[in-house]
Amino acid sequence: MFPTRFTTRHRVVWGAHPDQLPDGGPVHLVVTSPPYPMVAMWDDAFSAQSASVTDALAAEDGPGAFESMHRILDPIWAACFERLVPGGFICVNVGDATRTIGGSFQLYSNHARTIQGLMAAGFGMLPDILWRKPTNAPNKFMGSGMLPAGAYVTYEHEYIIVARKGGKRVFRTAAERARRRRSAFFWEERNQWFSDLWQGLTGIRQHLDAATRKRSAAFPMALPARLIDMYSLQEDCVFDPFAGTGTTAIAAASAGRHSLSMERERDLEVVFNERMTRVPAVSAARSAHRLAEHHSFVEARTAAGKPCKHTHGRGGFPVMTSQERELALPVAESIERVGAGEWAVVTKI
Repeated sequence: MFPTRFTTRHRVVWGAHPDQLPDGGPVHLVVTSPPYPMVAMWDDAFSAQSASVTDALAAEDGPGAFESMHRILDPIWAACFERLVPGGFICVNVGDATRTIGGSFQLYSNHARTIQGLMAAGFGMLPDILWRKPTNAPNKFMGSGMLPAGAYVTYEHEYIIVARKGGKRVFRTAAERARRRRSAFFWEERNQWFSDLWQGLTGIRQHLDAATRKRSAAFPMALPARLIDMYSLQEDCVFDPFAGTGTTAIAAASAGRHSLSMERERDLEVVFNERMTRVPAVSAARSAHRLAEHHSFVEARTAAGKPCKHTHGRGGFPVMTSQERELALPVAESIERVGAGEWAVVTKI
């Protein structure tokens, strides 16, 4: 039998470079989205860290700037590898860039170069995910209009790169195996989440103003929340070296995980701290939504003459497999500020 309540800890470190990880316990999962090389809004951030980036951009050397920017990210992937437990995962959301430099328009393949950096750090690559982000903007098509040999394919997707440190994670103790069972997801969630194409990700509204959203490039809450449920256990630790306004930290706290965050831009601190206070509301809404969606799924199967064959142990509702019988949806009951950049969250399951 598992505990009905537990406490998770959450820490954010401001101003340090992401490869300078603070001392602490083990990290089981990294979920992050770095600044995208060759996207103009990040030029200053990269230039501030490397003169070679500044020089390449000034010389209109696109490939040189691209490589110099990624060399800033490479040590961060190496630091993540060192900190992760054996069998731990890293999930990196990154988009490719299209840009005209020196009169030449081309694609800069950030996802391919990020994979190269992860492999150099020691990670083994796993199947990735395409996150489709369609736009209805009338000017989304690039190039020569209706004339051939001069137009370019519109780009409406980003990548979620998935990699692992070593082989499968081993759950050696009875307590670890029990924690894994209560961290299970529903059968129908498995079918949706472990697909190579994700669409329609919105999730809980993030309440960010336009300027903050642009500066932090925040992804929707549903993205890290889903990855955290897929690749970690309750009471595991989730690390985000590019924390921004704290979306990954909030998703982790809402899901009954510990979190460690790092962010160079201190002007995001006020927003980060304010958003952390919303963890109980976000957690309750997500777990309620997951349960409601499951009940809808069960009703649809029953109506189609395909009832579920198993029963949830505590809830008494139908589930598809025996692995779902001990599934426990976490709800954060309270959050307390326990220090500068530190919080404690009490979670009920």
